[in-house]
Amino acid sequence: MSDLQPVRGTHDFLPDDMRRFRRVVEAARDVAERYGYLEMATPIFEFSEVFKRTLGDTSDIVTKEMYSFVDKGGEALTLRPEATASVVRALISGGLSQHLPLKYFYAGPMFRYERPQKGRMRQFHQIGIELLGVAQPAGDVEVIACGAAILRDLELLDRTVLELNTLGDSESRMAYRQALVAYFGAHAHELSADSRGRLMRNPLRILDSKDPADRALVAGAPVFGDYLNQASRDFFAAVTAGLDGLGIVYQLNPRLVRGLDYYCHTAFEFTTTDLGAQGTVMGGGRYDGLVAIMGGPPTPGAGWAAGIERIAMMLAQSPPARRPIAVVPVGSTADAPAAAIAERLRRAGYAVDLGYGGNLGKRMKRADKLAAAAAVILGEDELAKGVASLRDLDSGQQTAVPLAELEERLARFR
Repeated sequence: MSDLQPVRGTHDFLPDDMRRFRRVVEAARDVAERYGYLEMATPIFEFSEVFKRTLGDTSDIVTKEMYSFVDKGGEALTLRPEATASVVRALISGGLSQHLPLKYFYAGPMFRYERPQKGRMRQFHQIGIELLGVAQPAGDVEVIACGAAILRDLELLDRTVLELNTLGDSESRMAYRQALVAYFGAHAHELSADSRGRLMRNPLRILDSKDPADRALVAGAPVFGDYLNQASRDFFAAVTAGLDGLGIVYQLNPRLVRGLDYYCHTAFEFTTTDLGAQGTVMGGGRYDGLVAIMGGPPTPGAGWAAGIERIAMMLAQSPPARRPIAVVPVGSTADAPAAAIAERLRRAGYAVDLGYGGNLGKRMKRADKLAAAAAVILGEDELAKGVASLRDLDSGQQTAVPLAELEERLARFR
């Protein structure tokens, strides 16, 4: 037996897993389309600068987690660790700013080198939406409503909590940043090494620390709401009023942050207690500064991303596999006619299994194993009469059906 194994932090999606995966993606795609978000896709690798410029040279993702390499042409490339930067790069490189507002949905793999654990893999998959070119609070409300609708469609919304916060505008953030530097600076000797490094670069990220000593300090840190100017308060009030108007329930979480400088105003997460430590199911917010940082014209933006694997783990059960029709030839003379009938039924839209050998008993056992809905049995006698024996594999009832009427008579088994 070979000792080859999947790479650590990767996972094979066998059919049962894949049905859950597809259920999440198809539900998200359908709901997003109802909200006007059209599907697009970007390459899974980009020039490394795309992510270094947006995520920052000092972020954990860039310094510790990115899969970066130099290709044979000497280009520095990176497997995408997230999709928003790639979508914005497409906006800029495609000259799409003249078509704003733009609404995109995506689904695909992302890559981060981190410690694998339940709900967190090194190759993982996300769904997400990006709303580009809308500065009003109504845009924030819509992206949250779309996310809630997807979770509702999957019957998971009641098992999550929408946590909501505001990061204010740049003026408010600067005032808050100064307050955090003063507070954490006075306690620098108590901070973890990572948080001491963040103190001057990006003190907001200390609020996200999982270190127990850091968490104790964070509990006493200044609260962002005390540093919001009136414009930021008004923006957030419009967002909460919009959510209230749609009946979307939320909890205010003043410690919820997005640590990168281009994030502003609304930040939110849908969280759950069903997945242990990996409680965030969907997260996003407003990123009005991102397009400009990447070299494009100043363009407001908002969106979210959600882990497909995490959502799939929450599904009560795998969606059932499509039940096929088993076409069962009896005797070698029936093989060719059976193959032709199987192809005819497939072209008519039926899922059909045609066994590759064995007597009637073995073929029927295979049909049972596949949970086939019905069997079309073809032997010499049936072919001579121009009929097939159609057996309902749930009731056991069997009738002779003219071959010309097979599609019509099988309709109830679709």
